[in-house]
Amino acid sequence: MNTPTAGPGALAEQILRGVGGPGNIESLTHCATRLRFQLHDGEKVDQAALDALDGVMATVPQSGDRLQIVIGGAVARVYSEIMNLPSMSGGGTPRPQSDADVKAAVRSKGRGRYAWVDNFFEYLSDSFRPLMGVLLGSSLIIAIASVLDALGVVDFRAADKSATWVFVDAMWRSVLYFLPIMVAYNAAKKLKIDPWVGAAVMAAVMTPNFTGMLDPKSGIPGITCTTNGTLGTQECVAHVFGLPMQLNDYGGQVFVPLLMVAVLALVYKGLQRIFPETVHLVFVPFFSMLIMIPITAFLIGPMGVWAGNGLGSGLSWLNGNAPIVFAIMIPLLYPFLVPLGLHWPLNALMLVNINTLGYDFIQGPMGAWNFACFGATAGVLLLSIRHREKEMRQTSVGALAAGLLGGISEPSLYGIHLRFKRIYPRMLVGCLVGGVIVGVLGGVDTKAFAFTSLLTIPVFSPMGTYGIAITASFFVSMALVYFSDFRTPQERVQANAERDAAEAAARGEAVVAADDRELVGVGATAAAATATAGSASASAGSASTAGAPASPAGAPAAAGAGLTLAAPVAGRVVGLDEVGDPVFASRALGEGVGIEPADGHVVAPVDGELVTVVSTGHAFGIRTADGVEVLIHIGIDTVRMNGEGFDVRVKSGQQVSAGDLLVEVDLDAVRAAGHPTVTLMTVTNTADLASVEPHTGQDVAIGAPVVTVRR
Repeated sequence: MNTPTAGPGALAEQILRGVGGPGNIESLTHCATRLRFQLHDGEKVDQAALDALDGVMATVPQSGDRLQIVIGGAVARVYSEIMNLPSMSGGGTPRPQSDADVKAAVRSKGRGRYAWVDNFFEYLSDSFRPLMGVLLGSSLIIAIASVLDALGVVDFRAADKSATWVFVDAMWRSVLYFLPIMVAYNAAKKLKIDPWVGAAVMAAVMTPNFTGMLDPKSGIPGITCTTNGTLGTQECVAHVFGLPMQLNDYGGQVFVPLLMVAVLALVYKGLQRIFPETVHLVFVPFFSMLIMIPITAFLIGPMGVWAGNGLGSGLSWLNGNAPIVFAIMIPLLYPFLVPLGLHWPLNALMLVNINTLGYDFIQGPMGAWNFACFGATAGVLLLSIRHREKEMRQTSVGALAAGLLGGISEPSLYGIHLRFKRIYPRMLVGCLVGGVIVGVLGGVDTKAFAFTSLLTIPVFSPMGTYGIAITASFFVSMALVYFSDFRTPQERVQANAERDAAEAAARGEAVVAADDRELVGVGATAAAATATAGSASASAGSASTAGAPASPAGAPAAAGAGLTLAAPVAGRVVGLDEVGDPVFASRALGEGVGIEPADGHVVAPVDGELVTVVSTGHAFGIRTADGVEVLIHIGIDTVRMNGEGFDVRVKSGQQVSAGDLLVEVDLDAVRAAGHPTVTLMTVTNTADLASVEPHTGQDVAIGAPVVTVRR
């Protein structure tokens, strides 16, 4: 379980310590769910401590001394708290390189031949990530407009709509049209040059003066426009300084600013080396603009448009010629691209498609992935309610809300799915089902860039096909996760034991101490073996005592149909409340008995399979033919003896009969080590049985009935 934090600023302080302190931070930014650190030395990160923090979903180390910490919806608040810490007054900014910094830089270069790939995708991600808020806002405005259009309130496609609705149209188009300027600003900031220069260069080719040249009726001399007979598009060329310049409308283009800023960074930093620092403010921006605006207009702009159109045309060809393959491929790729941040190029292509084709065909199939992701989260939520897992319930509620209302998958991915390996295969089935439906029913497209959430369903066409696909994806993933569980059988038993201990603590009862976690593991292993073995036929009658001595007069016998567990040692039988161990007293490991042993001869209390034999010899787990799970634990805290004084006679996986010798224990050695010798026997899956009845307050011989189990 995660380490709790003490107050509003405590998490920020602990994160700062975990990343190596403020002096180790070169820069810090955040996206919708993650803190993104550029560190001076990645080896100073205490990843285990960070992962243990309550409020941290995951940590993702990257090459080049970069680190991502997944926080979820509270990331903006945590970021603000970190930046407002007194120790961060000078943190998060570059400092002069020390010998250690140089060493760290050299080491980062050697972390892999493909660090440049990480840098490339980080460049793409950081150019778009700060825009998620305005993109989400515009997509919701589009969704509202689409609902009004569907209800017949207004026809947004009509050429004669009123000024009111033209204005509403402008509210969302502003983000998409001026997106190149925003991307240029972020990209320049990422490459550590003046972001306003990047924005200004991009804005130059989007001014009314420039775009006005695209109008053949403008009357501007030196402009020639022709119509492409095949595509039906108009192409205009302006002769500037005697050179031909292909004219394009760069509104909504994203490849152009990305290419432009990459070149601008080389020019800008080159000029910084040429001019004295005292005149940087005057001459570096001036010459950067003087050089880059013509290069962008003549060369980079047309190249970026061609590149974007080429990639879009390739995917369009695949969508047109193999629509089912395309519709399946997209939702199956996204679950692997998003965690690595590799989905941004596809997101950029969506914008290119809308700008060039007037619609996009990628977002529809992508919706199948998003809703399969959210469906898996819903399955986890239902299971967490069923099993009373408070922490997981809170995590899944927040992640599901972010997904269904905002279309954001990161809280689900980092908070849940990547932590439990059983979820992904089940989620992929939901992706596959949704993709097949989209492909078979003829595809889905949209005329707007929208985050795939419940609120944006109306922007997709045909809406019925899209609705069927995402519904199927959601419920298939949810059902598969719910009915097969997101935890392994062993993890489930351990989680339930921890839950029971926590609930006992809340009631003022004993709880499982940290030093006793190994006990939970024994019971969990037994449960896991039961689950994987499947349903066995019910055993008839009680377990054989294999010739064990009869119990003394007055000892209780098994009443009715049930399974009798025999005493594994001779001695005095006591209740779990009397054994002096809070783990067993809390019944976190099930109901049972303790026996003060008369000797060190410990035998199997029932027929079954030894699913657990702890290497130190102090604990054994047995599973009976009808699925009863029995734990035998010799002494208290005897795990600390590391096997000294325990002569184990069996091995894991072995079939045993009641009365078979399990271990010979040197009780004097146990006492000399300062440990109680009481031997405990519990039924770890008590919660799944009708009753477990201990028979205490008696002196028994080996093999005497001490527990009755009824299913």
